[in-house]
Amino acid sequence: MNLPQLKIGDLVAKVPVIQGGMGVGISLSGLASAVAKEGGIGVIAAAMIGLTSKKGGKDHAKAHIDALTDEIRKAKEMTSGILGVNIMVALSNFADMVSTSVKEGADVIFSGAGLPLDLPKYVSEETKTKLVPIVSSGRAASIICKKWISKFDYIPDAFVVEGPKAGGHLGFKREQLDDPKFSLEEILPEVIKAVKPYEEKTGRTIPVIAAGGVYSGEDICKYLQMGAAGVQMGTRFVATHECDADDKFKQTYVDSTKEDMAIIQSPVGLPGRAVKNDFLQAVTAGEKTPFKCPFHCIKSCKVEKSPYCIAAALINAQRGKLKNGFAFAGSNAWRTEKIISVKQLFTDLKSEFDKACAS
Repeated sequence: MNLPQLKIGDLVAKVPVIQGGMGVGISLSGLASAVAKEGGIGVIAAAMIGLTSKKGGKDHAKAHIDALTDEIRKAKEMTSGILGVNIMVALSNFADMVSTSVKEGADVIFSGAGLPLDLPKYVSEETKTKLVPIVSSGRAASIICKKWISKFDYIPDAFVVEGPKAGGHLGFKREQLDDPKFSLEEILPEVIKAVKPYEEKTGRTIPVIAAGGVYSGEDICKYLQMGAAGVQMGTRFVATHECDADDKFKQTYVDSTKEDMAIIQSPVGLPGRAVKNDFLQAVTAGEKTPFKCPFHCIKSCKVEKSPYCIAAALINAQRGKLKNGFAFAGSNAWRTEKIISVKQLFTDLKSEFDKACAS
């Protein structure tokens, strides 16, 4: 059995795999273009993207816009495949990042970490950019559909439903992370069911994409059989040559064990999943002290109470300075054995998929 295509409106990805948007600076033009070349959907993460630029400067707002513009253009030069941008609703520069992505002709905007209730206001009839919210419940999908239809006469082009095994910031309370009621296997059918009435009402298909802990071709087979139109994978793409992080960051995954997968409480007020290291142990031991915030990147960040700056910690990790930061990672990161090419990864996923679906 061959991997089916993933259709989002008039966009057709040859392989039903979206590479998750990973910030700060883990998925930029290098990784996104490599994934798009292989027929998947490559995604640039907009979160604090200005920190990845050598140009710098005092004007943070402009630095982020310039860096995102550069990355989208670079990716487009490298591939004619499908390119998306991941933009967290919680970002204080959400509007700038969305407007820039639309202006630069990104094929898709993926948006989670909050409900993107006003996302359609940034697009017009002429805009080709597809809008895909990331949700963690059928209720959230239903709220977005209702709101978008009544306010903008716009139906989401697709949904990504992200379960609690994802890496980075999680859209769940800490106690829900291990509760079977909130597993991807439970919430995927809920979201598919929640969008049905809106598909019937509008005569449009709303593909639902499974995410959060999707690691192998076997997983892809399982979620497609459950009714998902495709999957989103982040962790598996980190240990690739084309990933935009420093090799020391990638090696963190290769060297990790199952016991190293930790749930942390992020300064932005959400639980997150990361690889345990000395930096995080120092935070837990109370050895980090509150700091002054240079960025104001996330609306919900509790700056006065926070022992460290999440943006600084993540950009340090991206640059391989793991003494001053840490690596976010999905629950399966410990399964990573070596760093390979994106091309090889797609070959592996296809053969794992064929084997799983044939049995």
